Amino acid sequence: MAVVKEKGARENAAGRTFREVRSEMKKVVWPTREETFRLTIVVIMVSIVIGAILFSADVLFTNLMALLRGLVS
Repeated sequence: MAVVKEKGARENAAGRTFREVRSEMKKVVWPTREETFRLTIVVIMVSIVIGAILFSADVLFTNLMALLRGLVS
């Protein structure tokens, strides 16, 4: 009999969890289409800038290492 109560308690807990999730999702303020587009552009631009910075640093350090290797040998 205890097994049946535990199973029912688990089902009730799962059902309660899904009801709470649904309730919370209704409270979410979703961004408008324009906001989503604008923020996507910002993310793409920042990614490009950071990529360019990392590329420049990589080229700089590669050239410095080549210069140091040339001086050592």
